[in-house]
Amino acid sequence: MDDAAVFLLREDLALVQTVDFFTPVVDDPRSFGAIAVANALSDVYAMGGTPLTGLNIVAFPSQALGLEILAEILEGGMDKAREAGVCIVGGHTIDDPEPKYGLAVTGIIDPRRVVTNSRARPGDLLVLTKPLGLGIVTTAIKKEKASPQSIAEAIRIMSALNKEAAAVMLEVGVDACTDVTGFGLLGHLWEMTWASGVGATVELGRVPVLSEAWELVKEGIVPGGTLANHQYLEGAVIWDDISLEEQLVLTDAQTSGGLLIAIPEERSPLLVEGLTRHKAPAAAVIGRITDDNPPRIRVRR
Repeated sequence: MDDAAVFLLREDLALVQTVDFFTPVVDDPRSFGAIAVANALSDVYAMGGTPLTGLNIVAFPSQALGLEILAEILEGGMDKAREAGVCIVGGHTIDDPEPKYGLAVTGIIDPRRVVTNSRARPGDLLVLTKPLGLGIVTTAIKKEKASPQSIAEAIRIMSALNKEAAAVMLEVGVDACTDVTGFGLLGHLWEMTWASGVGATVELGRVPVLSEAWELVKEGIVPGGTLANHQYLEGAVIWDDISLEEQLVLTDAQTSGGLLIAIPEERSPLLVEGLTRHKAPAAAVIGRITDDNPPRIRVRR
């Protein structure tokens, strides 16, 4: 259930590898490139690794859109990779009616310090490093329903690397971590609880959410992936007087979301302080790991 693969080279060194790519979530080509790279690197950061190289994965309708747009996508990705200290060493392209972009990423990790999503312990606090609602806002962009302010905020958050958050996590010491992407907050938390043999409680009022996402979900603007997540979690989540719209926000399929970290309560102030100091998009304590087995997630107001 982990976010990336770890391949042992020697006692003190391992490779960490992952791949991710997707169709455009915003209209601006450079922003799309940057978001795609930030997203692809996130699985390495979630496990405490350091990404080193990336291979571009590109599907693009060169005749329909022109190579100038593709160049902008790749330049946006290159700029974000450079910010992360990652070298783009090549890649592969195919002609495709629908644009797609992402990376295959190789990094290194100390096998003695790998952070998995399977070691959460009862009593741990849950800390989230980016707000939710990105899937709802990007769907609104496609429907031309998102405000310019909401679009700018979503691009800023999706483009933000999880690099500094991961560094703080390693410095403080945590029990488990995952990044929040396509399965949404509760989907990825379910993976963590299932793998760890524990349960969890999430407090809705503590979860950071993009403000416009609340208005949009009430208008019925919801990604298909979010609806699928909500259906998949039926029976795994106990909703304590939580409306359907609120449930959909908590299961919203994210693109380049934040880290979800399980940390012993006594260390949590150090984690929150470090995330705040490094200007993470969020540093919110949203709930707690419980000793429920079989695993159950309870959401309360």
